[in-house]
Amino acid sequence: MELGEIKMIRKRLELTQKALANLAGVSQSLIAKVESGKMDPTYSKAKKIFSVLESIKSRHEEKAGMFTTKKVIFTRKNERITDAAKKMKKNSISQMPVLEKGKVVGMVSETGILEMISKGKDISELKSEDVMEDAPPAISKNTPKEAIISLLRYTPIVLVNENGKCTGVITKADLLKRL
Repeated sequence: MELGEIKMIRKRLELTQKALANLAGVSQSLIAKVESGKMDPTYSKAKKIFSVLESIKSRHEEKAGMFTTKKVIFTRKNERITDAAKKMKKNSISQMPVLEKGKVVGMVSETGILEMISKGKDISELKSEDVMEDAPPAISKNTPKEAIISLLRYTPIVLVNENGKCTGVITKADLLKRL
């Protein structure tokens, strides 16, 4: 962070100069002079201001837990793909994780099912494991929004794990709902 960024960050965090000054233990006039470029604060005062801004910024940063869909629809590895497709249709989802012994081992998607159909496969004979793709990436509920956006550029779904168990999912649609 640089001195010239203080005003922009303060405004983004919806802080007044007075509020920032109180939190940092400096005067409001010091904040005003620094923001206008009329004064360079001492190192210790700049450090206090930046420390307060960083602290507030990290508390306000959007994390995975804010976007997570907690109701996760799973298919089992040995479940018939036609049953999995019915679950997807019923729940209006286009992909779902595949479970084996409580762990996510892959993902079934509409695209994968359609690909099997286009290859002439009789899907009534197939199980989820025959159609599943690699498991999607897993993150913690504290993962920042920017990291989630980066992952969703390459995968349609991200799993949210706590203590080794899938507790939710995030899709592009989940992020778009928050706009």
